[in-house]
Amino acid sequence: MNQESSSSKTKVCPTCGTRLSENATRCLVCGTEFTPKPELKIAKKAEKSVQASRMPEIRLSLPAAVGILAVVIIIASVVVFFALSRGGTATNLTPEESPTPTVSPTVTIPPTNTLPATDVPTATLQPPFDYTVSAGDGSCSQIAFTFGVSVQSIIITNNLASSCPISVGQVLKIPYPTPTIPPPPTNTPLPDNATKEACETVPVTVQDGDTLSSIALNYAVPPDAIKEWNGLTTDNVFIGTTINVPLCKRAATPGPTPTATIPPPYPAPNLLLPADGAAFSLANDVVTLQWASVGTLRGGEAYQIIVEDITADQPRRLTDYVTDTKYIVPTTFRPKDNVAHVLRWWIIPVRQDGTDDQGQPIWVTSGAASEKRVFTWVGIAVEGTPNP
Repeated sequence: MNQESSSSKTKVCPTCGTRLSENATRCLVCGTEFTPKPELKIAKKAEKSVQASRMPEIRLSLPAAVGILAVVIIIASVVVFFALSRGGTATNLTPEESPTPTVSPTVTIPPTNTLPATDVPTATLQPPFDYTVSAGDGSCSQIAFTFGVSVQSIIITNNLASSCPISVGQVLKIPYPTPTIPPPPTNTPLPDNATKEACETVPVTVQDGDTLSSIALNYAVPPDAIKEWNGLTTDNVFIGTTINVPLCKRAATPGPTPTATIPPPYPAPNLLLPADGAAFSLANDVVTLQWASVGTLRGGEAYQIIVEDITADQPRRLTDYVTDTKYIVPTTFRPKDNVAHVLRWWIIPVRQDGTDDQGQPIWVTSGAASEKRVFTWVGIAVEGTPNP
């Protein structure tokens, strides 16, 4: 019995020394509780079972490691040497920076100043018209003179020989005269300015005691004329000022009637429409002649219009007078046949110089005549159109 009990495992209480069984958790004498010991062996076995396998370790001594490093350096040097000897001169492998492209500035061309177009009448070439040679036409020279063209132009247009043979009844192609572009208007002074420039004046310096009336009396010029000429608003004149006395405004002296002062002649009118060589037919109801004004016309002044048919068998001429700068050719003056007719016209400034026995005004020229232009008319005139 003692042997069995002694063989069983026991533990001693650390507080009171009482022997207790191995599984006891509390001392029966003093009440001390026992803490279970950790199972170290079991934990160590578990750690060994979980631990992974380790790589084999190679251990070199310091002399061996230095020797291996030296061998590697020697082999690399040999490889680099042979590579450089085969490739020739060593090239610089440093990457070069590529330049950034610079955008060149765009040159902007300034706009060209375009001058406005000038209204200048342009010449319009007209096709030749037919003309039948009559018995009164002696030669090509006479026909060329009648129509104002050259003999050479008739020969070329009709494909004739150089001697220009023609016969009665032959139909010729007559070219129109070469149109002449009128010259640009000149800076001609207006009649009022021309009269003022032509008037003789005397400069008078006002002295002590002078008045406008005394100056006017000395030169026989009306005071109002002196005031108007010098732009004075009152009759007062000041000492030291200069006054121009217009002698052309001098009052008439008693005796015979003085001769009226004739104003300077007008310049030649510039013709505007129609253009030289223009063609008209029945499609044109009205043929209007227009020209530029030469200035403000005075009383008894007008424009003389002359229109003549240079292709008619008998001379036909129209003369009329207007104060406007345009004139409508009367329908009664238009040719009544169906043959092309060439009509020439020009303008002359005129002034009335009295009247004749029948009370009609007598006109005299008061300026230069304009250039002469021509136009053609084909068709039968329309009757009943009133004169302008």
